[in-house]
Amino acid sequence: MDAFFTKTEKAELTALYRRLMQSAGDSIAREDVKKLKNYLIQAAADNNLQRNNFGMNPVIRDMQTAVIVSEEIGMKGSVIIGIMLHEIVKSNMLSLEDVRAAFGDDVASIIKGLVKTNELYAKSPAIESENFRNLLLSFAEDMRVILIMIADRVNIMRLIKHDSNEEDRIRVANEAAYLYAPLAHKLGLYKIKSELEDLYLKYSQKETYYFIKDKLNETKASRDKYIASFIEPIQKKVADTGLTFEIKGRTKSIHSIWNKIQKQKTPFEGIYDLFAIRIIIDSDPEKEKQECWQVYSIVTDMYQPNPKRLRDWLSIPKSNGYESLHITVMGPEGKWVEVQIRTRRMDEIAERGLAAHWRYKGIKGESGLDEWLTSVREALENSDSDSMKVMDQFKMDLYEDEVFVFTPKGDLFKLGKGATVLDFAFHIHSKLGSKCIGAKVNGKNAQLKQKLNSGDQVEIMTSNTQTPKQDWLNIVTTSKAKTKIRQALKEMTSRQLEFAKETIERKFKNRKMDYDEAVMMRLIKRMGYKTVTEFYQKLAEGALEVNDILDRYVEQQKRDSDSHDELVYRSAEGYNLQTTLQEETSGKEDVLVIDQNLKGIDFKLAKCCNPIYGDEVFGFVTVSGGIKIHRHDCPNATQMTERFGYRIVKARWAGKSEGTQYPITLRIVGHDDIGIVTNITSIISKENGISLRSIGIDSNDGLFSGTLTIMVGDTGRLEALIKKLRTVKGVKQVNRS
Repeated sequence: MDAFFTKTEKAELTALYRRLMQSAGDSIAREDVKKLKNYLIQAAADNNLQRNNFGMNPVIRDMQTAVIVSEEIGMKGSVIIGIMLHEIVKSNMLSLEDVRAAFGDDVASIIKGLVKTNELYAKSPAIESENFRNLLLSFAEDMRVILIMIADRVNIMRLIKHDSNEEDRIRVANEAAYLYAPLAHKLGLYKIKSELEDLYLKYSQKETYYFIKDKLNETKASRDKYIASFIEPIQKKVADTGLTFEIKGRTKSIHSIWNKIQKQKTPFEGIYDLFAIRIIIDSDPEKEKQECWQVYSIVTDMYQPNPKRLRDWLSIPKSNGYESLHITVMGPEGKWVEVQIRTRRMDEIAERGLAAHWRYKGIKGESGLDEWLTSVREALENSDSDSMKVMDQFKMDLYEDEVFVFTPKGDLFKLGKGATVLDFAFHIHSKLGSKCIGAKVNGKNAQLKQKLNSGDQVEIMTSNTQTPKQDWLNIVTTSKAKTKIRQALKEMTSRQLEFAKETIERKFKNRKMDYDEAVMMRLIKRMGYKTVTEFYQKLAEGALEVNDILDRYVEQQKRDSDSHDELVYRSAEGYNLQTTLQEETSGKEDVLVIDQNLKGIDFKLAKCCNPIYGDEVFGFVTVSGGIKIHRHDCPNATQMTERFGYRIVKARWAGKSEGTQYPITLRIVGHDDIGIVTNITSIISKENGISLRSIGIDSNDGLFSGTLTIMVGDTGRLEALIKKLRTVKGVKQVNRS
């Protein structure tokens, strides 16, 4: 026990335990608390529980997560026990059957979900691309597991702020922003979502974060004064109606302000809506809507509203259960102010999300979310292997706004904003989508690509001769429709390919020729096709003649037998054993070693940063499966790391540059003196292993700027050249682009 916990951790454990017990209240029986304590003491004594790569104690981490789940999300009882026990089950110190016997099915179900998702992480704190779909599939099985995973991620993000492991911290932050924040948004955990986004910005763009934070602190006094003057007259008027209420001002999150700065391309000073006013009414369930609209009329009578900015989630709540009335009004000094009007129940659901919704409804699910999770599961199970497409689409679906569309019979369907006629057809049924040729929207003919609006009545028109087309993927916006179209296209392609293969095999039989797969593969490669599928595709389309293929096959066979005869066998003594590569790659980490003789891996040097031998580089796995090599200081490096961290591969150069030359662009700025260009070109021509490929000179106001493209073998030669060029009289700057 003493070996497992440090002195600081023991004190923290005691404080967390008290806090958790107070928060859980009577949701956990005393008997269960005793059993839980005994299991944890035993686990700590055996010292079988592993710390992660940030050095976090698993018991303390779980207890911190349980506190967040209990206090900030509002789930207690079985969920808390599940969180505290799952590490013990994961390390095989306790079986699921034992848990079921001691605590019941509910706890066992939660632990099963947690163990499943945790296995995907292994020791790495960030998910790898191949595990992405599995992770989301696990997410989609039990709502509570989703909420626990989000809480755990919030906890990790809070704990790693002072950690020295910069690389892992950035990866965890990227994942939090890309996956967990959108999930929190979808599930109505707006407070947690904002915190995750703010911490992501803090870790990934520290200077930007603190710049906005300092600006907010500078303007806090004037902002508070303005909020007070805005609230005062509303407070009096609402109080006169006899309603019990609370009004508070809320400053927007640092991340949302940064987003506005990015979108609006304006400085901090240009952002007008830095805060929102929230009016929370204590209301009886049957009077909720009436009293919210009553407050709305008081606010809009007092301040001029912007009707375009009205958001009515009272009449039709969001799929995550969010209910509120949002209006933007013109306040004093001509400033626009967002006002949110909701009841106490609505506010709790908005703050605590799904768990609060369950508590009020008295059920363990919610129809809108169940539908969404079903569609997510469907899309993931039927998805192609490109996890990046799935990820992007999933994120889009998480943030989607909604439109409500009716069938001619009056059935209501919920779709993402921007959904088209074709999306609607696939939403009803995939067969209807595949046969769709158009629709009647509100009685008028409409094309497949027409976007739908809330309240539209849509009647789908079909034809038996219609089949899905490749360009349909550009028309639809929902993941369900995209998945179904890709599926249908794959099936059509597969049938075509099968037919093409059968045709060519039949021709072989007719000519009484033997079919040799290896010879055919060599022929396909020789004809310039990268994949066998591509070859059969062209054959199916009629771009290739079968008889011509057979003639070429005979030629290929003859060529193979001729080359066989010419083979010269060499003695083993003629070979030199190369050990350099093995030595370089013998470390613990997986590193792509770049070498001109590298076989089996398709890699290219990125054109955006033109890396050369000696540069610090990394590999980026492209959608096509090849790897592009980028410099560490590539202008696109930050974005790639932020969005696609799991596609980054560590890389380094092997051996020596071996005479290979790379194109490099140099930018030179200097005084427009006579002979300066001659001096520059003269220096380059004298350099060994460097040649000038092109030069472009522009002169303006006594200054010249030149762009030189040179061929160079490595960074050493390049740096030596740059030093020499900087010594030329009149040259001000020499930079590599």
